[in-house]
Amino acid sequence: MSDEISDLYECYYDFNYTDYPVEPFVFEHNRMCLKEPLCLTLLVVSVVIFLLGFCGNALVIWISGFKMKKTVNTTWYLSLAISDFVFCAFLPFSITNMAMEEWIFGRFMCKFTSFVKFLNMFSSIFLLVVISVDHCVSVVFPVWAQNHRTVKKAYIIVVLAWLLAISQGIPSLIFGDVLSHLDITICYNDYSLYQNGQELVTVRPLITGFIVPFIVIIFCYSIIILKLRTNRMTKNSKPFKVMTALVLAFFICWLPYHVFVLLELNHQNYDHTILYTGLKIGTSMAAANSFLNPVLYVFMGNDFKGSVLSKMEHAMADEECTTSRYLLRSSSMDYRASTHI
Repeated sequence: MSDEISDLYECYYDFNYTDYPVEPFVFEHNRMCLKEPLCLTLLVVSVVIFLLGFCGNALVIWISGFKMKKTVNTTWYLSLAISDFVFCAFLPFSITNMAMEEWIFGRFMCKFTSFVKFLNMFSSIFLLVVISVDHCVSVVFPVWAQNHRTVKKAYIIVVLAWLLAISQGIPSLIFGDVLSHLDITICYNDYSLYQNGQELVTVRPLITGFIVPFIVIIFCYSIIILKLRTNRMTKNSKPFKVMTALVLAFFICWLPYHVFVLLELNHQNYDHTILYTGLKIGTSMAAANSFLNPVLYVFMGNDFKGSVLSKMEHAMADEECTTSRYLLRSSSMDYRASTHI
């Protein structure tokens, strides 16, 4: 990195210009993105993510919302698709910002696009937690789940999850701002008026939007695995493979972003080139999660000879009902056996 770019990076950190979707090198007069291999590659990747994510999630919304029977499962997947679809719909703003190395959409859109990105992260992980808990309850308490799992209750839970996600994304609306310098305008987070503002936007999402949810998910999966093994269903039942893939995809896509944003808190201890490169790659990987879900539905549907639509329908079907019925029969058989002793 040249001395001039290094000085600009120091200026970037002195003003606390940090957080997605900020581009630290926007003070450079020469538009270099289309000439730099990394930036050009990430720009192409972002366009692909937008096209696949927008179309793929629109297809999932149509299938789960209008074509399939309304069930608890389709309610979860519909909400996930809406979250990813909204995120992808706002990607062109970030793509334009990356290509032009300048923010041209004003202060409101600066705040709102950042808010949408955090809304997508929180709503996705909260919904994955809800689905994990729902599956756990269905396996551990099959009789209760059979009688109380309703679409109406699922919609209420989804609304609560979205309200919680909105509340977690509010800081991005507070700190988001624009700044003009040398006829270049940037979108950044202004922490100058808040002593712990950067920690609030960095550490809080890591804890509430990543670490705590995954602890809950791992706990639920541990219970599910133990229960299925007890009922000798591990080899015969695959009701949670799609959910497992969704959780793993979210973890893999968002982990690099959280790691580099956390490292950025102590940026003086790390090479700025590594941080800059890591943040850009981590941001692109996080965005990639928005188009992976429809892809997973297609490749994990067992109807390999069918169309894309049939594969998606199969992947989002209420497979856990088979497990619940098995566990209900198993519990009934255990009860009858105990009465004969």
